[in-house]
Amino acid sequence: MTVSTVAGPFGALRGQLTDAAAAFTGSADALGAILAGIVDDVDRALGERLEIFPVCHHSPASALAMVRRLRAKQPRVIYLELCEDLQPLLGELRNCRLPVAVQAFASELSGFPADWGPLSVVAPVTEASAEYQAIAYALETPGVELVLVDRSTDHVFQWSPRHQQTDGSGAAGPADGSGAAGPAATGEESGLHGDAVGVEIGDLRPGFAELEAYLLHHGKVRHWSEWWDQYVERPLADADHDTYRQVMVLIGSLFRRLRPTGEDRLDRDEDRERYMWTRMRQHLATSGVDPADCLYVCGAFHAASRVEQFGLDSTAADFEITPRTDTRWRYGLIPSSHSAIEAQFGLAPGSVSIAAATWTKAVSRHGLSPYRLDGQRTATSRGRRGRTTTAPSPAGPVSDRLTGFLAAAPDLDGLDEAELRGWCVDIVRLARRNGYLASTADAIAVFETSVLLAGLRNRARPTPYDFADAAVTCIEKDVVPGRRDVRRLCEILLGGDRIGQVGYDALPPLARDVLDRLQPLGLALEKRTVQRALLDLAAQPELGRCSDLLWILRHLLPPAAVRPIMGERRLGHRSVQESWDLALGRHQRALIELGYEGVTVEQVLEQRLRRAVRGPDATASGALAAVEDAIRLLDSPRLVDELGARAVDLLAAERTVDDAPDVLRRIRRLLAHYRATAPTLPPWCAAFVTTGYAHYCTLLPTAIAAEETGVRQVGAMLGFLFSMEGLALSLGCDRSQLELAVGQSHPTAPAKVALLWAGQHQLGLLPLADLRARCAELLANPLVVPAFPQYLAGFVHALEPVPTLAPFVVETMSTAFARLPDPVLLPWLPTLITTLRDQGPELVPLLIREAGRTFPEALPELDSWVPPWVASPPRPGAGDKRVVAAPRRRVGVLLAAHPEAVDAIAALLGHDGGWLPVTDAPADPGGVADPGDVADPGGVAALLATHPDTLEAIAARVVGQA
Repeated sequence: MTVSTVAGPFGALRGQLTDAAAAFTGSADALGAILAGIVDDVDRALGERLEIFPVCHHSPASALAMVRRLRAKQPRVIYLELCEDLQPLLGELRNCRLPVAVQAFASELSGFPADWGPLSVVAPVTEASAEYQAIAYALETPGVELVLVDRSTDHVFQWSPRHQQTDGSGAAGPADGSGAAGPAATGEESGLHGDAVGVEIGDLRPGFAELEAYLLHHGKVRHWSEWWDQYVERPLADADHDTYRQVMVLIGSLFRRLRPTGEDRLDRDEDRERYMWTRMRQHLATSGVDPADCLYVCGAFHAASRVEQFGLDSTAADFEITPRTDTRWRYGLIPSSHSAIEAQFGLAPGSVSIAAATWTKAVSRHGLSPYRLDGQRTATSRGRRGRTTTAPSPAGPVSDRLTGFLAAAPDLDGLDEAELRGWCVDIVRLARRNGYLASTADAIAVFETSVLLAGLRNRARPTPYDFADAAVTCIEKDVVPGRRDVRRLCEILLGGDRIGQVGYDALPPLARDVLDRLQPLGLALEKRTVQRALLDLAAQPELGRCSDLLWILRHLLPPAAVRPIMGERRLGHRSVQESWDLALGRHQRALIELGYEGVTVEQVLEQRLRRAVRGPDATASGALAAVEDAIRLLDSPRLVDELGARAVDLLAAERTVDDAPDVLRRIRRLLAHYRATAPTLPPWCAAFVTTGYAHYCTLLPTAIAAEETGVRQVGAMLGFLFSMEGLALSLGCDRSQLELAVGQSHPTAPAKVALLWAGQHQLGLLPLADLRARCAELLANPLVVPAFPQYLAGFVHALEPVPTLAPFVVETMSTAFARLPDPVLLPWLPTLITTLRDQGPELVPLLIREAGRTFPEALPELDSWVPPWVASPPRPGAGDKRVVAAPRRRVGVLLAAHPEAVDAIAALLGHDGGWLPVTDAPADPGGVADPGDVADPGGVAALLATHPDTLEAIAARVVGQA
């Protein structure tokens, strides 16, 4: 191989690589240009007057090199690749326990598609990262300035493609592509970042899929994190500063040049580089600081930049920075974890924990003193901070360190039997604690298998990844006995999933207010454990405010954060004793993000209720639900009236009846609440009844005939009309609307036909005798018998608007069972059961209760029992009076058993009358004689109906005396 002579410190290396490309491919055009280009990128980056420090995210080697360089150079200004608007938050890291994430959050968007909201950007920070070491050095060293130069969080989404799909949670796709989810662990800790877009320094991974697959295959590893640890991390851990810089820029240049051309991400990355160089030039021009006293910390990918604005000596014009949108961003810190970082950035499970353990060992082995913020809560020992006595190293000429590093054989670490033996013993102990039947033999097997796997992968020393694979092979069984499998146990053993925490002083005002107001409970709510709170509101009324707050948090936070065990809060009811399971420390991120929406939880709840009823998908049932929440959780009549008025508008604007069952259930509940607690109905509630009456009368003919409208919806419409009829008529509605709507209804589905018959019966248009005759005709027609369960389902749904039909439905069903032959009845029963279960499960109990009152209670009585509808059939032409007679007989029995009320009225009127004896009255026409009936020989009911003046005078007298 001939060596080309090219000027510069890397001329020899450039010639070697060019000659090697020509010998390998027969032509030095394509491959030679790439290999020579990466050397040129290294030469260009290291020759820049502003020192560039390339890093990789969460890399212990980068953190170690950063500590060494900061101790030696002691720069006065550090330019850091991080969103520039996040800088005011960095000082709050003192009040936190790492790892945490710096977050920017926006719920009210301006200038972005509405379906992108809410927008969220996070930048995780761990102690074993170069960016944290730079931040700690700059904030703890007097006279040092930290300048964030990357684009703002607003520009992150400005530069995102508008055509991309979003999930409505802010994950619109990060501009740098770093938010791709990988095969990381699932679970609560892995979701601490939510759906936020991840922004991190030094995302270094091949963008060429074939290159990554080639490296993984020949490196005999399964994941990119493992390849990086084996072939980059460990060799660079002990490298000097110049070697580290040259190797990192070389790798960044290689991955950059092998990235597919025309990729949107590459264009955005180049714009970021133009943005950063423009900001650094502007700062140098205004501050007048010497570039020799500055340090530019960026990802290795950006260190090999080839944009025209690269370098302080570039003559290219500054990059035009577009203004930010009017979106209001809120900033804060949220807890993070190793598994959350792995899940968001596509790292191998356990890789961040292994990196943290490697960092701790390397700091101890090299005797370094890492930088930490004053007051930083950490589990590790604190090193010395501030400036060291080491004199700054003078900037010397760039020398070639790459040739020696690439040509030298890797240092083969010998087998550390003590370390590996400790791992094997500890994993067996941990496995036994989690239900595995592991023994000493398994520890020996794990040890030998780890050595074997390392040998198969050309490693002299087993890595943590080799050990984890060996443990899974030797200990893992077919079924995981507990919550954690062996691989998860290995992650815990090798470093653990460290979970960060945001300190009280760094919390937003809302979160601090919540913790302050819950102090009377006497619990350490900042802990991640689930804590039980017992509230005896009768003995300690002062805890009522805590109860109110907990119910609001229950509405706003995830279900597991605040979970009631005993007690409930519904309309008109408050429990005397309550019990809660609280896990606010575990769901600190959700509590912090509430602080981005308001100052107090009451304000946030009020805003959310308003948004719920003002949104494009708002419905009348949703507005009524918001009214209920406002009554239960907030003491604000003004808000209730506003939400109720909105519910009226939404109901009037609806063109379907899909939510009719929910509307009926909620308005009934609200009416019952106001009747029990208020002297009069609020105006919005009266307007809702009148609007709903007219609205459902208008929609009934169309909805009952439409195939897409279900039986449940039609039954709910009729239920609203009939149950609200008295109130609606008293408020000015016209009953002819309902009669016309029923008269214009012509359904074809059997269940809807039955519903219409029930409605006609309720209006007095269809006597019960005629209804019974129609059902008899249906059962007599063999062609209709298979569809008779649908008619029964309609009658069951009719119990909602016409509950007095329950005896008739029991009668009809019993008649069908009695008359149908077995060959017809047996195939018919499954259809009946499934129909009732699917279409009317909440009404079947009402039917069962009526059947329990109709049929005999004991089995021996069944032989002599005669159905009441068979014992005394109605006389033809006598009219239908059974439904009216039954309530009258019951009233008579009730008054005879409890005469005090009637005697009091008689005394009020000045009469001292007696009671007639109870006799066996003859059977009423259309009904069955009841021995409990009060004798009425003179036809008092008919007499009073003919001459109502007496009743009206009595009523006026009673009202006047009252």
